[in-house]
Amino acid sequence: MPIDAAKALAAPPHTGEISWDRKDVQLYHLGIGAGIPATDPDELRYTLESRLHVLPSFATVAGAGSPGVISGLSMPGVEVDLAKVLHGGQSLTLHRAIPVAGTAAATGKIAAVYDKGKAAVLVMRTEVADADGPLWTNDAQIFVRGEGGWGGDRGPSTRLDPPAGEPDRTVERAIREDQALLYRLSGDWNPLHADPDFAKLAGFERPILHGLCTYGMTLKTVVDTLLGGDVTRVRSYATRFAGVVFPGETLRIRMWPEEGRVRVAVSAVERDDAPVLADTIVEHQ
Repeated sequence: MPIDAAKALAAPPHTGEISWDRKDVQLYHLGIGAGIPATDPDELRYTLESRLHVLPSFATVAGAGSPGVISGLSMPGVEVDLAKVLHGGQSLTLHRAIPVAGTAAATGKIAAVYDKGKAAVLVMRTEVADADGPLWTNDAQIFVRGEGGWGGDRGPSTRLDPPAGEPDRTVERAIREDQALLYRLSGDWNPLHADPDFAKLAGFERPILHGLCTYGMTLKTVVDTLLGGDVTRVRSYATRFAGVVFPGETLRIRMWPEEGRVRVAVSAVERDDAPVLADTIVEHQ
């Protein structure tokens, strides 16, 4: 049995030190499309060191994501074929604003293992804290195809009822042809996002954009459109990856503000609004 749920849950966590500085933050922001127009005062908060703030989704790449999903997939009780692995969803909880530069301890563990029948779902949790206390908690939901069916807990349903009515705001965001090439410099070197031959072997006509790049672009849009550009208002952010995005396409980001949160749906304009992110919620103060 490639996944031993009891052994995986009982495994000691991986702990490592991560660090980042303003250049890492600026590179991440550029990787998710910040800086257009380059002299816009609102964009300069993402690109100019004297005004810099940190979009909370930077937490997904800080310290190159250490200890990271790949290290979690090599923990005791987990032996899987990476070709069967899909990033199904991501959730982030902020405990306080992320500093522009810092050093912190990142502790990663398998927080849950669910049996979905045809697949197993691993919840990879990373908790990050610095000398002043907790900073953020990241949960990555990893689907492993073909590894379910052992009779384990199916886990909670991640599907939400769609938002009611027409969106309050709809914003379109163009993705540059080189967006994936720029984003991967923040630490995700998977050739799926850069090498056409590798992408074809994986079943795609060409390299695809990182799901976490779309994740960051979407949060930036919500912050800039509905939260007055104030990154410190974000309390949590969760999504389900519903489809792929190709560089050069356009994201259509629909937003439904509610009390203390924003419901979001993201689709690819050029492919008849094919779903990209679903069940997406940004909680804020």
